[in-house]
Amino acid sequence: MKRVVVNDNMQKDYVYFLTERVGESFHTDFNPELTPKEMLELGVFGGKYMTDCVNEFPKEWFLNAKISVFKKDVNLNFYKVDASLSLSIWVEKGWIYEEDPRGWFQWYCRYYMGRRIETEDLRQIKRWKAIKRHIAAVKKNCSPGDLSCRKKQRQALLHWAYDSRLI
Repeated sequence: MKRVVVNDNMQKDYVYFLTERVGESFHTDFNPELTPKEMLELGVFGGKYMTDCVNEFPKEWFLNAKISVFKKDVNLNFYKVDASLSLSIWVEKGWIYEEDPRGWFQWYCRYYMGRRIETEDLRQIKRWKAIKRHIAAVKKNCSPGDLSCRKKQRQALLHWAYDSRLI
């Protein structure tokens, strides 16, 4: 079991433990199509999501990541559109778990690395599964492989580890 201590702009001395191997032992209902590294390389969250978290996660995640140091840049997103809600809206909606103040992607990165918190994991997996409805909307309204169709929905799917390039 590995101990991780987080000190970034949103958490000071937050400690968690990695109890599973990296990228393994996922819940049977959770089958993301993209790893956090792949998501960062494709371009998600305008490149601004984790610029102060590079010490928490493997350095190779950031080698080819599309990162914006100063502010969100939607041109770094794979589909070049903004498909994010502000953190304040996530807080208002009750979607933020206090141990993951950045939201779902932070949870996913930590889960991928091997952290497990049973009740929170089940809540986040339920939220991840609910996003799948956007795949049906893209399939219904777009020709297969037409990446110019429903770009905002496709970008949102990338934010949730669904590979919308394959729809």
